[in-house]
Amino acid sequence: MQQELTLQDTIEGVARIIIDELKLEDVTPQTFDPDLDLIDEVGVDSMDLATVALVLQDEYGISIDEDDYPKLKSLRLIAEYVLAHAPVKS
Repeated sequence: MQQELTLQDTIEGVARIIIDELKLEDVTPQTFDPDLDLIDEVGVDSMDLATVALVLQDEYGISIDEDDYPKLKSLRLIAEYVLAHAPVKS
């Protein structure tokens, strides 16, 4: 039986994906502020966000509608979105 994802685990998983995909330096999943605005404070653009969204969809088995991209502004918001849309484990 697979363990349910927690918000903290998901935040760290999303952080790893963002760090890897955007080649961020000097930050780890543990030091990445989950409430940092990715667009205004990190400089993530729409192409970066689309890339991250594709990886998240593969990693977590979810579908992210392009209309939802503007809502995905921080690690915490992305992690909450992932958890809300993750397939139910039985």
